[in-house]
Amino acid sequence: MPDMPPASPAASRGIAAAGVPGSGLQLLQGALLVGAVLYFGRELLIPLVLAVLLSFVLAPVARLLRRAYLPRAAATLVAVTLAGALMIGMGALIGGQATSLAENLPAYQTAVMEKLGRLQAAGGVLDRVTGTLRQMGHPGGPEQPAAPAAPSATPNRPTPEAVPVEIRNPEPTAFEMIRRVAEPLLGPLATASIVAILVIFILLYREDLRDRLIRLAGARDLHRTMAAMDDAAYRLSRFFLAQTAMNTGFGLFVAAALWAIGIPNPLLWGFVAGLMRFVPFIGVFITITGPVLLALAVDPGWTTLVWVAALFLVSEMLMGQVLEPLVFGHSTGLSPIAVIAAATFWTWLWGPIGLLLAVPLTVCLVVLGRHVDRLEFLEVMLGDSPPLDPEETFYQRALAGDADALAEQAEKYLKDRSFPEFLDGVALPAMRLAQADHVHGALSPERRDALQRSVELLIEDLEEAEDPAPDAGETPAAVPPGWAVPGAVLCLPGRGPFDALAAVMLGQVLQRRGFGVRIGSVAAGPAAPPKLLCLCLIEGGSSAATARYLLRRARRRLPGIPALAVAWGPETDGTLAAALKTEGAAAPLLLAGSLAEALDLAVEQAGTAAPVVLTAPAPRPEAPDVALAPA
Repeated sequence: MPDMPPASPAASRGIAAAGVPGSGLQLLQGALLVGAVLYFGRELLIPLVLAVLLSFVLAPVARLLRRAYLPRAAATLVAVTLAGALMIGMGALIGGQATSLAENLPAYQTAVMEKLGRLQAAGGVLDRVTGTLRQMGHPGGPEQPAAPAAPSATPNRPTPEAVPVEIRNPEPTAFEMIRRVAEPLLGPLATASIVAILVIFILLYREDLRDRLIRLAGARDLHRTMAAMDDAAYRLSRFFLAQTAMNTGFGLFVAAALWAIGIPNPLLWGFVAGLMRFVPFIGVFITITGPVLLALAVDPGWTTLVWVAALFLVSEMLMGQVLEPLVFGHSTGLSPIAVIAAATFWTWLWGPIGLLLAVPLTVCLVVLGRHVDRLEFLEVMLGDSPPLDPEETFYQRALAGDADALAEQAEKYLKDRSFPEFLDGVALPAMRLAQADHVHGALSPERRDALQRSVELLIEDLEEAEDPAPDAGETPAAVPPGWAVPGAVLCLPGRGPFDALAAVMLGQVLQRRGFGVRIGSVAAGPAAPPKLLCLCLIEGGSSAATARYLLRRARRRLPGIPALAVAWGPETDGTLAAALKTEGAAAPLLLAGSLAEALDLAVEQAGTAAPVVLTAPAPRPEAPDVALAPA
């Protein structure tokens, strides 16, 4: 088994802490306890969860009514009454549609079976396959009919005649009839009543509930806790209200389209379509099943089936790819795996109602993890944001030697950013992470070599990558002819383990701008002296004394050549930058903290006062005179 990539010291401490057997056992016990409470307390928790989610939906409506100068109690009662009336009316319509469907279901079933029978008779494929399978199941030959049973030796006896028995139930009394009708309705009515009462009290006392939650979360950091809770409540309210409105509109559209196509009970299927929009990925398959079967039943041909399939294909694509990203910004904020896992988990716990509540409940957990530090793992596990920063992803893939994944990440980044921005924002910070691990002894030589090879291959692959087109009037001027000669700019790496890679990156950026670049050392003795000397250092690799020594040595061997020192670090004025500034007192020294800044200074030194926008790539720089690995 290959070695896993080593983590940084901080990450290693975190992994070690998480790997303590006691902590893992406590986490497992806590998860089992929460699961048991959710399962055995579902009769109590389902109404409570429904009430909380409905209060999120109705909170904006209540606020709107309060702006119309209605008192808080009146606004809350009006909002809940409107929601209840809407649900009762919708339930009556859907109940009538369901009753009609149940009455005609035998006829639909017969029509579907007849159509499938005609299809089977026309092709005959199923019969041939069934016959082949039967022959394969009886290799000794066709199945022989069973021999008739031998007559019994017992003499014939007269068979006793059967006596018919009829059992009659007594006519039910009026009380029994009322009980039979009321029993199935008592449970849903009781749940609906509890939900309505809870919604009213949550809307009436939401500020008091918020204060109590703030007290539980910690009153020391009152401002931050209150801001986080207000932001979470506001975002959830807007999200659930917008999603409810969009799903309602989608259901009405599907109902109208199915009515136009000729599918029976279109309101029922529109309601199912709107309801199943709360269950991404899975709901569409549940929605389309009924209309497809009815399309087979009501149309002798296949035209209706094609129209139904086209309707759901186009509508789902418009909702998922156009309307929802336009309204919500980016889907539900959940990863696809989290949606499927949540749907499975909540359906197992709470049945069909858990399937409907899976996404809203998971969204609440993600928002909670975003604002509560101790629950941050919920956002990492369930959210759709990248689990690693771009530089961490780059470092991980480089350690694994996955050059293809590095090239894919670079291509995505370069779609709307320039090449220097990618190197400054992703590649060089990743080199700083690698250098920190190297200093702490966490980076083995094999891993370091694999990382260097991967980054070298990436830079070679990006030689012909094009930057975004420059804005009008920002076409860069060409560098003077003397600066385009190979070796006009000499890039010198420091003594750090990854300074040579930084020098290669700077050389690539300068070459894409039109400069002639050579990467190596002053000991090689070039035929013509360079016009600019660039010392490339990464903070934490070379010491301050080493950086000063390299600069003095280069100046002694190339006297009179302008020098540019590029010191990459997390801060603008790092240790290397401060040490090199002292060398600028003896002779002029250009100091840069990023590739973009170094490019600006080089262009200014060459005398081309124009906006720095990169053009098409130039030829590759001369091969380095020294190996990329430090001596």
